[in-house]
Amino acid sequence: MKTLVGLFVVTLMLSLPTFAQRGHEDQKGGQKPQGGQPQQHSQQPQQHGGDRGVGNGYIPARGPAPVRTPPQPARGGGGQGGSGNAHPPEPNHGSAQPQEQRRTFRDQPDHPEAPHVHPQPQPKRDQWVGHDGGRNDPHYHLDHPWEHGRFSGGIGAQHIWRLRGCGRDRFDIGGFFFQVAPYDYDYSNGWLWDNDDITIYPDPDHDGYYLAYNVRLGVYVHVLYLGN
Repeated sequence: MKTLVGLFVVTLMLSLPTFAQRGHEDQKGGQKPQGGQPQQHSQQPQQHGGDRGVGNGYIPARGPAPVRTPPQPARGGGGQGGSGNAHPPEPNHGSAQPQEQRRTFRDQPDHPEAPHVHPQPQPKRDQWVGHDGGRNDPHYHLDHPWEHGRFSGGIGAQHIWRLRGCGRDRFDIGGFFFQVAPYDYDYSNGWLWDNDDITIYPDPDHDGYYLAYNVRLGVYVHVLYLGN
């Protein structure tokens, strides 16, 4: 009997280090990562735009508010004088006629020379720099708004679209096609038409237009929907 008890004690003493080591390994390993699913784009706007203060992955929670100031009369005969054009006036490139003096949007030394978005702490509305022309802005007048219908894809911060080629005259996101407003052509300089991510927002002031926001650069342009 004493022999059996002694054998049991020796066996128990030899087993204790093994159990202790196994428990230590379990604590080190933790839970196994749950894999198999690719990382999705965040559906919540990020907090700030990095060292430039704009762009760098920041996504506005929502588009701009409507401009409440009284509409200003058209200047220089642009776009609303019964010309019958279905598109806004194009920038005057290389013409002998005097060019319209373009406004500046570089409100800080390191900000872009294009309409852009200033991130604001939530729940404040982000500042859409440049969206202040109001409904009567002749640069975005259309005789036939929604000529190709309305965009039926996802709109807003929860829907991030990858540009799939072409250029400012016609670009593709997920089989939907858009055109940058001719007046905004220069504001889309630097866009990577086959690689950048954009989000689409309603334009509350200009019928027939949407706002395309470049996630990398933090700038936006007015765009026309061309169909799919």
